[in-house]
Amino acid sequence: MATGSVAERVSEAMAESVLIRTVESVRQDGGVQVALGGASVRPLTDAEIEQLERQGNVCDDWSKVRVADGFDPARVCRSRFHGDVVLGAFAGQCSVGGAELPTGIVNSTLVDAVVGNEALIQDVRLLAKYVVGPEAVLINCGSVICDGQTQFGNGQELEVGIETGGREVAVFAELDVEVAAEVARLRAAPEQLEAYQAAVKQYAERATCDRGIICQKALIRDTAQVRNSFIGAGAKIDGATVVANSTLLSEPDEPAEVLSGACVTDSVLQWGCEAASMAIIDRSVMTEHSHAERHGKVTACIVGPNTGIAEGEATACLLGPFVGFHHQALLIAAYWPEGKGNIGYGANVGSNHTSKAPDQELWPGEGLFLGLGVNVKFPADFSKAPYSILASGVTTLPQRVTFPFSLINSPAEVIDGISPAYNEIIPGWVLSNNIYTLKRNEGKYEARNKARRTKFNFSVFRPDTVELMLDACRRLEAVKETKPVYTDRDIPGLGKNYMREAVRQPAIDAYRFYLRYYALMALMNRVKALLDGQAEGSVAEVLDKASEDEVWESQRRLLTEELGVSDVRAALQELPDMLQKIAKDVEESKAKDDRRGAKIIEDYNIVHTPASEDSFVKKTYAATAEQIEQINALISRLS
Repeated sequence: MATGSVAERVSEAMAESVLIRTVESVRQDGGVQVALGGASVRPLTDAEIEQLERQGNVCDDWSKVRVADGFDPARVCRSRFHGDVVLGAFAGQCSVGGAELPTGIVNSTLVDAVVGNEALIQDVRLLAKYVVGPEAVLINCGSVICDGQTQFGNGQELEVGIETGGREVAVFAELDVEVAAEVARLRAAPEQLEAYQAAVKQYAERATCDRGIICQKALIRDTAQVRNSFIGAGAKIDGATVVANSTLLSEPDEPAEVLSGACVTDSVLQWGCEAASMAIIDRSVMTEHSHAERHGKVTACIVGPNTGIAEGEATACLLGPFVGFHHQALLIAAYWPEGKGNIGYGANVGSNHTSKAPDQELWPGEGLFLGLGVNVKFPADFSKAPYSILASGVTTLPQRVTFPFSLINSPAEVIDGISPAYNEIIPGWVLSNNIYTLKRNEGKYEARNKARRTKFNFSVFRPDTVELMLDACRRLEAVKETKPVYTDRDIPGLGKNYMREAVRQPAIDAYRFYLRYYALMALMNRVKALLDGQAEGSVAEVLDKASEDEVWESQRRLLTEELGVSDVRAALQELPDMLQKIAKDVEESKAKDDRRGAKIIEDYNIVHTPASEDSFVKKTYAATAEQIEQINALISRLS
């Protein structure tokens, strides 16, 4: 979605919306354009009526049935027609589950319906007040009805972030996480919020229709109930329990799908989304290529691209992209637009009820890993502790943590003067001990991305995360009086945890190493761009001259003011050794699993691939060798 205010982005979506365009066409001519491409229709001839009745068809008033040119009455059998009905031309075949069937109307009841060219309506007990597009297939269904004015799930407000309200987001079909996240935090800007709400209201009014719509090449099969819904082109509803008051945005090459017992009500499913295996999606927006399956429950949520919810329950959440939620777990009232995290089996991330009201919230932060059986008490804010890990079984107190890449683990002992409810935090632990995961995630998310409309930065080390690392490092370095153990009173940002002095210097070293790595990689890219003529300036001035490029300027200042880099060649010559160290650390973080496993499982080394043969480790070494070769070539180009 283009940049601009959130209200402007709703207007941009309206201008391009297939949903709006289709609804307005249906309101204009009753659906003839959508179903028949605007072809003219005519009354039935007496001969056609006679043939239709011979074939077991019944109608209250055949004069209300109109047909397109090319209509063949032989393709309409054992069906009932009531009210105003328009039928297209049926002459071809359609494929259903590998079987070729003739298009037409068979053994079905139609009330005030429009059926497009080469569609198939077979064994549908009731099709009422619906427009069915060309080549769509409805087979073996219960009721497919529109029972009044519908907005197809648009315009409602979802109580994301706080279950009792306070961060409500009014939704529209093309809503994305970026817009939703901004709206959820707009309470301090009431004019912008009101403008957004007015824009969504206009969207919902334009989306209002008294007909349900099934677009071209959609398939609805073996489904009990479809009601008041917009089913986009190529969408697939197969074996679903119900789809009601909802929008399925879809394209034939990016179908939205509702399958095998799933229930979708008052919701939006965007392109490539899937609800399957008895999942329940209610009052939610599933953005492109997200999914719910295996009894997963999604209520009052906005779910980001490529995020999946299986078996567990998410309520009143704004989830960003690539959140892994594949086991029985609970997530309530999470404001998590950054996503890229994981929720382990048995995690209870939902203590938003203080016995007064369920009005508390959680801000997990990018890449947060919630281990097995974790309990997170609200309110909690880990948004400035990206890529941190809550270890298995940990119960966290209400808190705010601002140390990125940290491990929070259960306390090994009770320490005098510190609450036994406090956990132990090791800042920077993920950098020093688990870099395999970080580096693998960068490639994993890029490889798994199916979203076409949302752009992602897959790099873990970016200006925003680097700024958090730098701030955390400075707070650790600012300690003037060393102590065996520190709490938030000593070092702000530790939350309701304690930190040992023994881990402070290793944390500083880890932060400093990756700050330098990030900055030197940025320098390498800038020098290459200058030498290749892709950036303005000279290598001689690259460190000294301020730049209008905001990202590079922040990197240049980090290099010169924080890291003391003054010699370009000498700085670049540091990189090969740093890259080799990272590659070795990637292997070592995986090798620790090998050593531990071999001590526990007798044949561990036989059935598990050793770290040295791990595909990602080998890929890392190969990429490192290539990078080093490129760096050496770049250094040789410097005069």
